[in-house]
Amino acid sequence: MQIPTPVELSNRYVMLKPLAETEAQAYFEIGGDADIWTYLTPEPFRNVQDAENWISWMLKRHTDSGYLSFSVYDNLSGRLAGSSSFLDVRVEHAGLEIGFTWYGKAFQRSHVNTAAKLALFEHAFDTLGANRVQLQTDARNQASQNAIARLGATREGILRRHKIYPSGYVRDSVMYSVIIEEWPEIKARLFERLQRG
Repeated sequence: MQIPTPVELSNRYVMLKPLAETEAQAYFEIGGDADIWTYLTPEPFRNVQDAENWISWMLKRHTDSGYLSFSVYDNLSGRLAGSSSFLDVRVEHAGLEIGFTWYGKAFQRSHVNTAAKLALFEHAFDTLGANRVQLQTDARNQASQNAIARLGATREGILRRHKIYPSGYVRDSVMYSVIIEEWPEIKARLFERLQRG
């Protein structure tokens, strides 16, 4: 499997661009709602500086850990919708994770998540040569679990006491995956969902 490198990904519905410091104002405008951050580690953005700090933190994670974060733009409105990332890249095992995904309230439960995941899965499987793509979420976050299940990913189980949040909360994570043998059917299903929607 190839190592993910910064690249633009797109389909009819979304454009994914490498996260950039110049997007702080747009992120501030969609990232101020506390509900977005209930199950993620940052606090809501109270000002542009908070958005700048979050972008710097995400870019540092790319430098330190090989994460690759994308800004997700909705092609129908032309607006920034949110962000998603490639995490936990395991080249020797041909696997990676799609995660740290969040969207502004206006884009939740819309076509954006399906279209963005389609673009990320396509890049992971068809370009990078992944064997497995995993996704995980906080065990308390039923909405996220439902969204991942709608993609067609298989629920594998719960990683108990998996992460410690800055608040001290110890999180259980629910793990899902899509493997290469399942990808053609899931790809067709995602295309169909987008065309119906």
